[in-house]
Amino acid sequence: MKTNTLLLIAIAAALLAAACSETPTYAPKPTTYYRITLPEKNYRTYDTSALGITFEYPTCANVVMKKDLPSIKWIDIVYPEYNGVIFLSYKTLKTSAQLGNEVDTADQLLRLHYQKASGVEEQAYNNPERKVFANTFRLKGQQIASTFQFWATDSAKHFVRGAMYINNTPNYDSLEPVINYMQDDVRHILETLQWK
Repeated sequence: MKTNTLLLIAIAAALLAAACSETPTYAPKPTTYYRITLPEKNYRTYDTSALGITFEYPTCANVVMKKDLPSIKWIDIVYPEYNGVIFLSYKTLKTSAQLGNEVDTADQLLRLHYQKASGVEEQAYNNPERKVFANTFRLKGQQIASTFQFWATDSAKHFVRGAMYINNTPNYDSLEPVINYMQDDVRHILETLQWK
């Protein structure tokens, strides 16, 4: 009986050792991102007596007037679901020299992002029929705070500058669907922009 007990203990110990001796194989999991479902494109017109412009903005966003002074207006187009915002500033121009100053200021603000950018795509947008002349700037890179900026003018009385931001840690790969979605909205704003 002692021999049977010792034999059972030895077999149990051998089985336990065999079961525990195999080292598990771990495989790293690939990086994943949240699935982002973007709404269908629908727009509505933003028209207020406080501004010298009208434009169409997406229905999934809210417009907030941040500053309402006679010479300058600050408007935020806020995307609450995506933690994104398009900052707009509108100025009335009194002289042609002021237009040059506004374009220079827009250029200086754009250059603040050049340190992190791996490239900038500039594109002109002109609609002589509505007297909208604009430049858009798409900034590329992994750590860019503002991936899209623009300015528009009628070359006489009006100047609009805009910058698009997403208030999350910059990671272009995971944010790319939202970035592209918002950039399309900025282009739509420019295409529907009208001076009063």
